[in-house]
Amino acid sequence: YKQVSEKSTTEKEKYTNLADQAEKKARELEAQLLSLRNQAQSAEDRAIRVSEELERRPGRVFRDRLKDGSEGPEMVVIPAGSFQMGPPSSEKGRDDDEGPQRRVRIARPFAMGKYEVTFEQYDRFADATGAHRPKDRDWGRGTRPVINVSWEDARKYAEWLSEQTGKRYRLPTEAEWEYAARAGTETAYWWGQKIGKNNANCRGCGSQWDNKQPAPVGSFDANPWGLHDTAGNVWEWVQDCWHDSYEGAPEDGSAWEGANCAQHVIRGGSWIGFLWVVRSASRHRNAPDFRYYDNGFRLAQDL
Repeated sequence: YKQVSEKSTTEKEKYTNLADQAEKKARELEAQLLSLRNQAQSAEDRAIRVSEELERRPGRVFRDRLKDGSEGPEMVVIPAGSFQMGPPSSEKGRDDDEGPQRRVRIARPFAMGKYEVTFEQYDRFADATGAHRPKDRDWGRGTRPVINVSWEDARKYAEWLSEQTGKRYRLPTEAEWEYAARAGTETAYWWGQKIGKNNANCRGCGSQWDNKQPAPVGSFDANPWGLHDTAGNVWEWVQDCWHDSYEGAPEDGSAWEGANCAQHVIRGGSWIGFLWVVRSASRHRNAPDFRYYDNGFRLAQDL
């Protein structure tokens, strides 16, 4: 009995030691597994950050897909930064409503339409929703910028495109528009102080379309950030309500709206506008339901 008891105790100690070793090994493996999971999560987080950084790379051009598989408008990533909004008092053609000049900071990158929204793009929306189908005055549709659209029309198109793509399309704010149109420049026009010849489509710009009709989008060189036709061609609706000056305007690039929004800002000048209204700082306004043959728009998107 004593021998059996001693043997039993020895066996028990043996199996106890084996169990302790197994438990220790299990804890080590569990710690290794947790470390591997943390490493994998860190790698995934890094990949997401890199992807987001690539998405926000200034100058990147992208197109989102609609539900039917077709592609949306070409969009260009605009970098974060700051700029002097409005012209200096010495700029020729300057209006009082373009001041006072102030520093505006755009805190986050955003995307802006490479071109003005075209008839082809807008017609797809009108056909899908039964919305107002604007007239082209027999100048042609296709890649010409859509005209005869109101601020309300433009806003509804942006909402429809957002629903189709799952991305947040909208009208640019007035500050975003001027920031993107200037593209880092401080001159009257992004290409310099003088209008030159064939840089844009306006009355006196020296193009074949001057004071005749809108040109197909992309007919002129892009500005340094890759945007076409920010000067001339068609006026472009922005989100902001009209104010007679920049006194009290936001300095963070957000839209300046307010209780009374009987008129909204339009920017960029048009094919029938004089050369001084296609300056980067020039601004005008119209009622939100106003449609005219030199009014169009381009989109912005939050990234």
